[in-house]
Amino acid sequence: MALASLPARGGPPRRISVLGSTGSVGTSTLALIEAASPGAFEVEALVAGRDVTTLATQARRHRARLAVVADPACHAALKEVLAGTGIETAAGPEAVVEAAARPADWTMAAIVGSAGLRSTLAALARGGTVALANKESLVCAGEIVLEAARRSGATLLPVDSEHNAIFQALDARDPAMVEKIVLTASGGPFRTSDLATMRAATPEIAVRHPIWKMGAKISVDSATMMNKGLELIEAARLFPVPEARIEVLVHPQSTVHGLVQYADGSVLAQLGTPDMRTPIAHTLAWPRRMEVVLPRLDLATLGRLEFFAPDPVRFPALRLAREALRAGRGAPTILNAANETAVALFLDRRLGFLDIAAVVEEAMEMFGAPPAAGLEAVLDLDAAARREAARLAARRAAA
Repeated sequence: MALASLPARGGPPRRISVLGSTGSVGTSTLALIEAASPGAFEVEALVAGRDVTTLATQARRHRARLAVVADPACHAALKEVLAGTGIETAAGPEAVVEAAARPADWTMAAIVGSAGLRSTLAALARGGTVALANKESLVCAGEIVLEAARRSGATLLPVDSEHNAIFQALDARDPAMVEKIVLTASGGPFRTSDLATMRAATPEIAVRHPIWKMGAKISVDSATMMNKGLELIEAARLFPVPEARIEVLVHPQSTVHGLVQYADGSVLAQLGTPDMRTPIAHTLAWPRRMEVVLPRLDLATLGRLEFFAPDPVRFPALRLAREALRAGRGAPTILNAANETAVALFLDRRLGFLDIAAVVEEAMEMFGAPPAAGLEAVLDLDAAARREAARLAARRAAA
């Protein structure tokens, strides 16, 4: 992965594409672009799932060259609402990949789940800088993603607040001196809940994150702590630190986003208010920084910072993620696919909250760690794991 440089101040605008523009990360990215100096950025492509109204509003507001909706059934509505604007429109999975391959200096990869894998790879193959908010791509196809970046010379920058924090605190020039890295977790809505409360949890309660405002899927992942498990696998892919030296701590204040401990005993931490605009801005302006107007961290007002070890009984997802990472090969793909399926069924009220991790564990036990060399093998395994997870969930629901 090569070092990408920004245009000089006062130079031509930086061309931007946002994959997943209507989600929380996508809307925050566009808010930063809008607040930046006039002429600093121009938008090449915006991609959404099926939210035509928001996508069209964004495309007009930012004068995007192209607007793409992943659901082909929504294309007619998108064309109609953007008629006469001069903005190109397209629809369907292939159009999403083609949008990712369009010329851009910086691409935000924020399509949720493994659905974002092909477009992420297309953006990396083009080169430039890819800001990765789609952790599932690295989880289910880590070597494929990293090899795509190496092959094209693309720069891959982590957007997750925890990985972005590690990226800022890590001295990559001398990784042998890193003793461990620490990812922090808020603990989600069930940090202090008992198993009975968690067993009865509804989707409305599970998505009610105490700190972060996020989409439904990632909010449920935070509630099960699978989100932190996926981040642990992502960290092992991104940073030169083995799994045994990657630690997770529950930090309810969500102020310390990541820590790096060095061989001399020093611990470097990145702190900030819990707002995704900070890590997004870091990647958007990297290797420089940009001004972001948001509440500043006031440690005196905050008063205290707390850290706890996660409870392995109430949150088995962390154990499952470590087991998948240690097993290697296709195990992380199975973990991610089964989890996405189970979470979707929970949100659809067809599976209990505690059954999410149980379904993932059963799927992992059934598949083991099969080979998954190459993109098509990964996608085939992903599809098989989803089918099996759906079957296991249906069996539980019928029991």
